Amino acid sequence: MHDDWLNANHPRFTAIRRDLHQHPELEFAEHRTSAFVALELARFGYEVTTGIAKTGVVGSLKRGKGNRAIAIRADMDALPIKEMTELPWASTFPDRMHACGHDGHTTCLLAAAESLALQGKFDGTIHLIFQPAEEGSGGAWHMVQDGLFERFAVEAVFAFHNLPGLELGQIKTRPGPITARIDIGRIRVTGKGGHGAMPHLATDPVVAAASIIMALQTIISRNLNSIDAGVLTVGGMHGSGTATIIPPFVDLPIGLRTVTAEATALLRERVVAVACQQAESFGCTAEVTFEDDIIYPPCDNDPALAAAVRGVAAGMGQAPETVDLPGPYMFSEDFSSMLAVTKGCFLTIGNGDSRALHDPRYDFNDALIPRAAAFWCHLVEHMLPA
Repeated sequence: MHDDWLNANHPRFTAIRRDLHQHPELEFAEHRTSAFVALELARFGYEVTTGIAKTGVVGSLKRGKGNRAIAIRADMDALPIKEMTELPWASTFPDRMHACGHDGHTTCLLAAAESLALQGKFDGTIHLIFQPAEEGSGGAWHMVQDGLFERFAVEAVFAFHNLPGLELGQIKTRPGPITARIDIGRIRVTGKGGHGAMPHLATDPVVAAASIIMALQTIISRNLNSIDAGVLTVGGMHGSGTATIIPPFVDLPIGLRTVTAEATALLRERVVAVACQQAESFGCTAEVTFEDDIIYPPCDNDPALAAAVRGVAAGMGQAPETVDLPGPYMFSEDFSSMLAVTKGCFLTIGNGDSRALHDPRYDFNDALIPRAAAFWCHLVEHMLPA
């Protein structure tokens, strides 16, 4: 029933997705997107709440007499990336684009919202969460801090992310940790600036930083237990030097991705020790700082809810073993802030043969819209049986 209706209305939702793609908005500035979402939800018959964490929207729909409630979350924000797709529906803004598919996530949940309003058979309440600022500013955390689950109490919350390279529509999930914690930091290496022609009169922080970068690579291979997952990335080297100027300091942006608390503590400790000792060997100093205001912990899936997702996917024709993810993804996802206070399940759905996420040539696969929306509809009816 949902599947046939969604397939029949696929062109209309494709047009919506492409319109959202043409009008990308950055974190906490999703004014056009959230206004459109709110109008559509109201048109479908949902009770609409706006202004949660600035631009967040929640649409609520109750059926039957049941007191149970679940939530589904979609993210809305774009990225500060110049689009290079040259598609007819490419971004109309030169400095931002939907390079992660949040335009598609929003459209899929809107499609499910309309189908559930028209023909959904469930007993209870669904709260559809349209979240701002997933890309780096912790929009999920801000919504939680703004009283999201005090205002919309639920027994479970779900979310998905599209995954390029995975077969179109293929669902993947697992019990326990499914994404990694991200620790973002900076190493400042300080020396003594000077003339590029007289390096003996300076203390070169660039050379020290280069040694630090290489030494950091040994932490994963030589300090982390081989059964633990971890990734350490140095994302660049930034200083004020030129070919003729040795700068007084350089900065190294770093990212640590871990799944367990033990691995997190080890990596943070070793980064400080390695950076400081390497810098000292060159006559420099190193200072390591981490951005701990908003933490993205691992998404920790409730085992029973992960099993429910697996069952729904199987009911839609997917072989159960193909749904099972053997280990966690090492990307981070701020949906973890919702899972920290409410049981839930995060999953991925294949975007087919597309460019990678955050690639300026990426585009959400519109063929996924009816499949992903149908999954949400079937999950609601499974979780809240009439």
